[in-house]
Amino acid sequence: MADGVEALLDRFLEGIQEAVPLDALWAHGSLALGDFQPGRSDLDMIAVVRCAPDAAQRDRLQDLHRELEAAHPQAEKLHCSYVVRDRLPDHDVRHLTWAHRELMHRTVTPVSRRELRTGDLSLSGPPPSALLPEVTDAELADFVRRDLRTFWLPATGKPVRWLQDIWVDLGALTTARAGVTLTDGRLISKGEALDVLPALGAPPDLIDDIRARRYGTPQPLTAPQRVRRARQARAFTRAAIQRVLTA
Repeated sequence: MADGVEALLDRFLEGIQEAVPLDALWAHGSLALGDFQPGRSDLDMIAVVRCAPDAAQRDRLQDLHRELEAAHPQAEKLHCSYVVRDRLPDHDVRHLTWAHRELMHRTVTPVSRRELRTGDLSLSGPPPSALLPEVTDAELADFVRRDLRTFWLPATGKPVRWLQDIWVDLGALTTARAGVTLTDGRLISKGEALDVLPALGAPPDLIDDIRARRYGTPQPLTAPQRVRRARQARAFTRAAIQRVLTA
């Protein structure tokens, strides 16, 4: 782990302990799956707390995240759900969450839960495997299919979104990861998903573009090039989703 990220997480842990009664702090996403790229990957965290934060505690947590963003550039990519320990088994509960630089409420999805148990990475307290119930293969597959069918497939009908790098990257990589999960129940990293894309029929130049953004130096695009890439990425993702869902 890069020194700057380690210092950020150390200060984050210290700040949470000052703000709320903390039982554990866990990592999921790229950090837990061994594919973390400093400055590019999100820092996806779960803080297990003894009780739901009250108004004063929510204010302190919000202040903590803003202070971290002022001191650590990587903190803008730090996302954390504050999950009450007794509610860990309930998939439908929406927990207080800091994401995209604001407080909101979100569930902890079956994918995140499986990532937590797979990586089993704790920065403080018991690891996920000690507190978090297992996600069955059926629960995971049901969520993945629903996510593709109700979120990603409709998103391919909204052309303007695909002018943005984030939609190009996540659309292709999410579909590739979903295909592997539905085939054999495994979760794979974004890096591993890049190696799956050729078998799904992804254009080589699209794969190179996504790979450069994650691991290298992407080339700047002209406006016409960005429009062409948006059409290409959207068409590929739509076709790949339909293929994965009917496999």
